[in-house]
Amino acid sequence: MSTLTLAYRFAPRRRRNGLQEQRAELLLPEGVEVINPDVTAAEAVADLKTLPRGMYLMLMVTAPVMGLVFALRGPRAFLDEDLVVEDLPSTLRAELAADDPVIHAISDRRDQRLLEALGEIYTERGDEPIRVAIVYGAGHVPAIVSGLMDRHGYRPREAEWVTVLIPA
Repeated sequence: MSTLTLAYRFAPRRRRNGLQEQRAELLLPEGVEVINPDVTAAEAVADLKTLPRGMYLMLMVTAPVMGLVFALRGPRAFLDEDLVVEDLPSTLRAELAADDPVIHAISDRRDQRLLEALGEIYTERGDEPIRVAIVYGAGHVPAIVSGLMDRHGYRPREAEWVTVLIPA
């Protein structure tokens, strides 16, 4: 996994990858609070270990190779039309991937952490007209939208999409 995480640090430095390195101090006005409700590396590995043994071992073997490809070619090496987030999958491959156990192992705990953090913001400031920016990948959007609707009755009104990579 260390090769993959190293790739995340290296990729934004290569301009041809088409990524914007995101640094809160450059993008946000002074005094804006930034929270990062994420999982630890140990929690991510623990979640991956819940996968069937063969699938987990294959991931551990392929992760360094994927990290190297990501570092050299950027995220576009792994992106295609199947990764757009739609209400309904638009291709057979996207439909098959919709309930992928690997995606659930990687995303479910992160989604819950984010929804808990948003719930805390709602509890503390729900009566104020504030804006909250959520910088998570598009794959997390369905869980965010349904979680906010179920817990607080929110419905999306607008969104801004950018290609971003946060350095680790």
